[in-house]
Amino acid sequence: MTTVANLQDMELVRLATTGSVDDGKSTLIGRLLYDSKQIFQDQLEAIEEASRRRGTDYLDLALLTDGLRAEREQGITIDVAYRYFSTPKRKFVLADTPGHIQYTRNMVTGASNADIVLILVDARHGILEQTRRHAFLASLLQVPHLVLCVNKMDLVGWSQERYEEIVAEFRHFASRLTIHDLRFVPISALLGDNVVEESENMPWYNGPSVLHLLEDIHVGSDRNLIDCRFPVQYVIRPHTLEYQDYRGYAGTIRGGVWKPGDQVIVLPSGFESTIESIDTYDGPLDEAVPPMSVVMRLSDDIDVSRGDMIARPNNRPHAGQDIDAMVCWMTETPALRPGMKLSVKHTTRWAKAIVKDLHYRLDINSLHRDEGAQELGLNEIGRISLRTTVPLFYDDYRRNRYTGAFILVDEATNNTVGAAMIVGPTE
Repeated sequence: MTTVANLQDMELVRLATTGSVDDGKSTLIGRLLYDSKQIFQDQLEAIEEASRRRGTDYLDLALLTDGLRAEREQGITIDVAYRYFSTPKRKFVLADTPGHIQYTRNMVTGASNADIVLILVDARHGILEQTRRHAFLASLLQVPHLVLCVNKMDLVGWSQERYEEIVAEFRHFASRLTIHDLRFVPISALLGDNVVEESENMPWYNGPSVLHLLEDIHVGSDRNLIDCRFPVQYVIRPHTLEYQDYRGYAGTIRGGVWKPGDQVIVLPSGFESTIESIDTYDGPLDEAVPPMSVVMRLSDDIDVSRGDMIARPNNRPHAGQDIDAMVCWMTETPALRPGMKLSVKHTTRWAKAIVKDLHYRLDINSLHRDEGAQELGLNEIGRISLRTTVPLFYDDYRRNRYTGAFILVDEATNNTVGAAMIVGPTE
């Protein structure tokens, strides 16, 4: 049988780069890919040609991720650019997020599933408002690991004193946030110092390079292996003679360790059964953990549909229709107001909802709560209360980032207008 150990050899790690405008996020990703030999020859030639057209006398590696024409013309990142690379230890999904304040929603999108966030700081300018904003958002999104990369050290003469000033200032700010693992690295993304290889220009720094950190940070324990959660995505009923009695439930494991023979409960029906087998394309598994995509077969022929949640009888998620959540509003019109009707997409379950109350709007620069706010506009964050038409089966976001999050959808346009993190049931 296939075991989890067979899949751990190529562990997948998701990371995002954030920070203020022109702090070097795209350049850092380009340098990571270039120095780790992840760029194809035709890509390299295209970057060289684009660099010449822009009149630069160096290879502008930021162009590797700044793929939109508008970004290349303006020299900024607008959308979230994704790149993939691997090392002998891990596979990585890189999300290069924008630094401008008007693209806060894009940063939330790029960092929402990240295991590690790299926040870049220009050593000349130090900690800026947008640096604090992105650090707070990473904290709000419960990203387990945060690495502050003090970039452009070559422009401050590789100064240890300047680096330590920035580290001290950020530590003071981060003490007000919930950050579980905080690291610091002085780098020059343009020249490659401490990105993949250790820098000879900063002998006073004894820590690892950025790539070594990304390879060695332990992310396995960040996933919730206690609370078993399996939202049903699809019911598999093959219409063939060979598999005429097969009935499986496909989905992505969002918590816990699952094994054949385990007792389970299906919500909302409350029917109980045991796991007959856990199947994959490559064969059955002895056990399965997040974030594996599997098909579960149960011993009993009970009614299970898309949107149902499979859990353990003695460890169930919250079930309720009145929910409090922190929401990032992602559209200019309409603004979020009490009384607004929306659709909610939570795991694989849809529900209609009404906004009962806006408790406060959060100033993410000062962390001040404006309890007199009447609405949330584009890129604003606040705490709301919702009432849904059917119960949702959820955990607090701080306990499970997948069963504790949902999106808000405009019923008229079907556009995603908000991303929310569940605080708990409405008190």
